[in-house]
Amino acid sequence: MEHEKDKVVEENGNQPVQDHLAETEVAENQPEQVSAATATGAEKLTADLQEAKDKYLRLLADFENFRRRTAKEKIESYGNAQGELMKVLLPVLDDFQRGLKASATAPDAAAVREGMELIYHKLYRALEQKGLKPMDAAQTEFNPDLHEAITQVPAPSDNLKGKVIDEVEKGYYLQDKVLRFAKVIVGA
Repeated sequence: MEHEKDKVVEENGNQPVQDHLAETEVAENQPEQVSAATATGAEKLTADLQEAKDKYLRLLADFENFRRRTAKEKIESYGNAQGELMKVLLPVLDDFQRGLKASATAPDAAAVREGMELIYHKLYRALEQKGLKPMDAAQTEFNPDLHEAITQVPAPSDNLKGKVIDEVEKGYYLQDKVLRFAKVIVGA
């Protein structure tokens, strides 16, 4: 029995030593595992960071390309619009040149006036086709959104107070948007 006790004590006595040795081996291996895990984590973070930088640079490059392309398209669009307007106005310019040549030798002022009226109507129709509309300001209520008051004069009658008495420069709409405000004289 004592022999069995000694055996148990030996076994029990050796057991903690063996557990301690096993724990020491595990503890010695853990720093290697932790440093390996840390190295793997750092490599993964570095790779993720590099990937994010790459995505950012590509996105930035795409945005710069988009900005350049839209600026170029805007300039081209503006140029095309100007070209279309010039095509409409060139025949009117030609008519003015012919009218000036004819007026130099014309003895009759009425004929020159008639020619200028024809050119004026041709220009007016060309601009109307592009969306230009005149603004009717005479004898209307003064509206600061449409009119630019040059001066105020005493109204000739009470019903003209606050209304446009005279139109100095005609106002125009382009596609229902005010292109030029009418310059007016307002009754006070």
